[in-house]
Amino acid sequence: MIARLLSLFVALAALAGPAAAQEKAKPNGEADETLSAIVRVKAKIVPNARSLQSLGPLREGSGVLVREGYVATIGYLVIEAETIEVTGADGKSIPAALAGYDHASGFGVLRLLAPLAGKPLPLGDSRALAERAPVMAASYGGEGVSLVYVVSRRPFSGSWEYLLDSAIFTYPPVMNWSGASLISAKGELLGVGSLIVGDAAGGGTQSPGNMFVPVELLKPILEDLIARGRAAGPVRPWLGVNTEEMRGRLFVTRVSPEGPAERAGMKSGDIVVAVGDEEVSSLADFYRKIWLRGAAGVEVPLRVLQGVQLKDVTVRSIDRLEYFRIKPSY
Repeated sequence: MIARLLSLFVALAALAGPAAAQEKAKPNGEADETLSAIVRVKAKIVPNARSLQSLGPLREGSGVLVREGYVATIGYLVIEAETIEVTGADGKSIPAALAGYDHASGFGVLRLLAPLAGKPLPLGDSRALAERAPVMAASYGGEGVSLVYVVSRRPFSGSWEYLLDSAIFTYPPVMNWSGASLISAKGELLGVGSLIVGDAAGGGTQSPGNMFVPVELLKPILEDLIARGRAAGPVRPWLGVNTEEMRGRLFVTRVSPEGPAERAGMKSGDIVVAVGDEEVSSLADFYRKIWLRGAAGVEVPLRVLQGVQLKDVTVRSIDRLEYFRIKPSY
C-alpha cells in the first residue's frame, strides 16, 4: 500500500508546484523501511492526574522513531503517564518513559527501555511545505496510511494557552490523528498529528481535516528534550485558564483547579478585557501580551468582566510542568 502511495507522490508532486516537483520518492523496496518507524503509543495515566478529566485515564495514538531508542509523539498522549507501552511495526511491545515534554510546541519524546525494531525517520524541512502539496499521513497499523493534501499553512490558537505561528492543515481528515506522522515522498518526517478540525482550509470554511505540528519546532529542542527533559531557555508563564474567542470577546470556559488563575479569583464565564492597560480581542494577542511580561513566575495583571463588574486581577504565573503530576523517571 505504501509503495503505491509513494509512486503516486511522484505524479502528484508535478501538479502541486515547482517545489513539490523536486521531491523524489524513495524506491519501492524502501517503503517498508519508512513505515517501520511508525509505532503505537499506549499510556496509563496516574490516578490523580491534572489532565485526567479532559484527556482520560487511558490514551492511545501513534509515534515515530526519530533517534535510536527515542520516539516523538504528541505530548498530550503521554503527559502525566504512570506507564507507557510502545509497539513496533513487528508487533513487539516494550516499556517506555517520558524523556521530555514541551508545552510551547506540544511535542513529547519517549525513551525506549528495550530495543525495538524500526529505522528512525530523518527530519525533513516543513518550512518548504506549501499549500496543495501531497503528503502521507501514517499512524500505527497496516491501514493507517493515507494520502492527504496540505490545504493551509497558518497560525493556530488553542484555548489551552497554546499558539503555533504556522501550523500544517491537511485534507481529507484521518481518524487516527493523535501522534500520526506527516511524511514526504522522500520518507522524511514533516509533522506530528495533533487535532481534527472543521476548518482545515481556513477562512471560516466548512472543511474537515487535521492539524499537524511542524517538525521545524522539534528540531531545535530535540536534543534538549532527550538530555534534560525540556527545551533550554526561559519558560513561558502559564495561568491555567482556557479561553475561547466569540464575537470579538475572550470568554473563560475553564480555569484549572488549584491553578494560578483560580487562586487569583478567576472563574468560568469571565470575560478577559485586557492585559494590563492593553485591550485584547484574540487568543493570539492575549497570549503574546502575557508572554511578553517575562518568564514563568511573573505576575500578570488582567482586567476581567465578572457578571456586570469590571475587576483588576493579578495572576502569579507558573511553569506549566510544575502543575502536572509527573511520575519520576529513572
